[in-house]
Amino acid sequence: MLAEKKRMLLPLALALSVLALSSAAVAADSALKVDDPYVRLIPPGAKATGAFMSIHNPQGTERKLLRAESPVARIVQLHDHINEGGVMKMREVPSIAIKANGRQELKPGSYHVMLIELTRELKEGDMIPIRLEFDDGMKQIEAQVRKLPMGPAPATHGAKMH
Repeated sequence: MLAEKKRMLLPLALALSVLALSSAAVAADSALKVDDPYVRLIPPGAKATGAFMSIHNPQGTERKLLRAESPVARIVQLHDHINEGGVMKMREVPSIAIKANGRQELKPGSYHVMLIELTRELKEGDMIPIRLEFDDGMKQIEAQVRKLPMGPAPATHGAKMH
């Protein structure tokens, strides 16, 4: 009798295990994904730079990036660029939305993570740890320091657009 009950419970236990594993896989697939994170290489002595990345949200609800931190900067802020009367200005924002089933690009001239009062010189190829806090949890990333190609100068606080 006991052996018969064990035999009946074994398929149920296996089915529950498969269900639990597939639920964990679905949960892992629904997490925010950060692609191609990098930090702009700056000249020696400069005290601030930007971190950029693409954030993909496969979830059916909007998510928000609330803050970031890194051991290489005393101050880390979320920033955006705005055009005020032909003048491009960077400004701190309280959060960055990532639309449901969408992607938010953090890139030069747009949303980005600003690393201010750097605690050390950054070299091309360095891997910079950045902790991102979203409204649904934390994510630790490593962003490579890259030299960006020359192009339009990034907007600063009060740079006139041509």
